[in-house]
Amino acid sequence: MLLPAPSPVPHRLGVLLAAGRSTRMGTPKQLAPLGGQALCRHAAGALAAGGYGALLAVVPPGEVGAAVRAALAGLPFAFTENPEPGRGLASSFRAAAAWALAQPRPFAAVTFALADMPLVTPATHAALAGAFADTGAPAVLARYGEGEAAVHAPPHLFRADLLGRVAALPDADHGPRALLREYAASTVTVPRPAAELLDVDTPEALARARGLFGASD
Repeated sequence: MLLPAPSPVPHRLGVLLAAGRSTRMGTPKQLAPLGGQALCRHAAGALAAGGYGALLAVVPPGEVGAAVRAALAGLPFAFTENPEPGRGLASSFRAAAAWALAQPRPFAAVTFALADMPLVTPATHAALAGAFADTGAPAVLARYGEGEAAVHAPPHLFRADLLGRVAALPDADHGPRALLREYAASTVTVPRPAAELLDVDTPEALARARGLFGASD
């Protein structure tokens, strides 16, 4: 008796947004030492273990971009440059979406993760993928914590047909909020531990992260 062939795993892209200006940190936060490695490598490692068919890092131009590339050495990332990070986080979403749309093999979905969220785990990426595989929803969001205190934050997964919209986002210091509002009724949320929600934007947040990692760096 022939067994049915296993369903193919959708070709998904995992994106690390690592071109931030670090205005509140004062120095390139992507490269801040944390637990013996650059901050950005923690989020990159979670993506690399998240079951993606391809990985992309969006980096800034110049020396900082070169240093981010070096910090991710040994991980299977492709790179694209955001030439104008000063135009806000949306410009990095645009750069990633444009790269994805230019690839010869289309992606079923793209997940966008922030380089300054070092506590997000591979399990979170797997949970997003599982929810997308089960529902085919246009967007899948992580929801950290429970009840009224719950917070929606990256990583965010978008179905491939929304990539053109992401590539056309206007300048903003945030992600595709208007797009998420438009698809709110059909968006799926995935509950994740509140402990994973740490956005290292300031020296104080970096000190907290170092405390959690048991490292002084």
